[in-house]
Amino acid sequence: MSTQKILILDFGSQVTQLIARRVRESGVYCEILPFNAELARLQAFAPSGIILSGGPASVAEEGSPRAPQWVFEAGVPVLGICYGQMTMCVQLGGEAKGADIREFGAAYVDVTADCALLDGVWHVGAREKVWMSHGDHISAPPPGFRTVAVSAGAPYALIADDARRFYGLMFHPEVVHTPHGAQLLRNFTHKVCGLSGDWTMAGFRQAEIAKIRAQVGKGRVICGLSGGVDSSVAAALIHEAIGGQLTCIFVDHGLLRAGEAEEVVRVFRDQFNIPLVHRDASDLFLGELAGVTDPERKRKIIGKLFIDVFDEEATKLGGAEFLAQGTLYPDVIESVSAIGGPSVTIKSHHNVGGLPDYMKLKLVEPLRELFKDEVRALGRELGLPETIVGRHPFPGPGLAIRVLGEVTREKVAILQKADAIYLEEIRAAGLYDAIWQAFAVLLPVKSVGVMGDGRTYDQVCALRAVTSTDGMTAEVYPYDIGFLTRVAGRIVNEVRGINRVTYDITSKPPGTIEWE
Repeated sequence: MSTQKILILDFGSQVTQLIARRVRESGVYCEILPFNAELARLQAFAPSGIILSGGPASVAEEGSPRAPQWVFEAGVPVLGICYGQMTMCVQLGGEAKGADIREFGAAYVDVTADCALLDGVWHVGAREKVWMSHGDHISAPPPGFRTVAVSAGAPYALIADDARRFYGLMFHPEVVHTPHGAQLLRNFTHKVCGLSGDWTMAGFRQAEIAKIRAQVGKGRVICGLSGGVDSSVAAALIHEAIGGQLTCIFVDHGLLRAGEAEEVVRVFRDQFNIPLVHRDASDLFLGELAGVTDPERKRKIIGKLFIDVFDEEATKLGGAEFLAQGTLYPDVIESVSAIGGPSVTIKSHHNVGGLPDYMKLKLVEPLRELFKDEVRALGRELGLPETIVGRHPFPGPGLAIRVLGEVTREKVAILQKADAIYLEEIRAAGLYDAIWQAFAVLLPVKSVGVMGDGRTYDQVCALRAVTSTDGMTAEVYPYDIGFLTRVAGRIVNEVRGINRVTYDITSKPPGTIEWE
């Protein structure tokens, strides 16, 4: 990828991925490995700097995780964040213990000295807002370290060993709640590590095309195309690399948003001239979902059917040696994590399952080193339309989990119309790109209403919209009442079967998983 690389060792923080995102945003390539990865693997990565993430453990507990001693002997700069700072401190001869004042959430640090991390960001005497999440703190720093900043609950909130280029932060610079955190991380990569930030999406595109050609040779590749961002970008990149050796299979389960199936066919078959098999399996999927109300069962049914239909179409094609998947870097991280956590539930929520081993196909995963925002950037680099590249996140089970209760063709059609009106109004108001995710939900209740001179007894529709910079946390989007009134009026008047619209104002705090 680049000779300038940062290694991030993961101790189990739920926001470790955000460290990597911030580092890459500054043009520096990085990867996340578990803290107990094999030493040979760490050495082979040959990092220009190392970041130790936060984590849920207490450094005072017996058997709590430690960084490989090689980290401190490799001769490269090291930045410890929260738990990473504490294990660095203990391993280098300092002390840490339970804090008298725990700090969770917004806090303030007072800057008492200068260091390279603060260059052009903070100055001596300043009080800066940060995001804390710790119950322990450093009670005595290791030899060679000096204090740079303090907080109410952390007497060594920022410490520095300038000679060895080791730094420790008790707060989290990677989250948006630390206003200047990204600049602090940039100072570590660019000023402390001396990196230039030469990693670009154009360079990735060319390198990955060469890699695909070398892997595939003259073989044939099949790709499961859903119309979502990940599979769309993977298909476009692979097609640029090997042309007609790629065939895409689009399993249309009938649960997409209005017009999306037609757009997939138009963009990939007509615009990009990619060989495409379009299988309309909506009757099959809706038949198997009849009477099912549990959302997890819906996901499993859709996942199994998708595999069955895809396998059937792939068998008809015959002769393929490779399977293309839109695997992203967060998927890779979750699959190798030594810490555990909520990833299994998250993946069950968003995805519909992988393909079985019996298909005996070699994997082509050109996006496995990218985050979602980087995939979008690559899609734009490849010339994909913004309607696909900029599309809001949409879980694999589609509208099946946005029709609460039993899924029927009639309910899907009602929701598609309501959702289309909602998104049309969002775009007309110029709000689509300001919102991270917006969608309509058909609730499993009916409401009595009066329309004109008659009573109605119809469905209730809920609208949701949230803002987020990373998908880890989210806040409700603050629509004005005029917009909501206009959208509700259109849905009630134009969609037969809905007589009431409500707006969901819940947010997503750190650590939560479910969206619908």
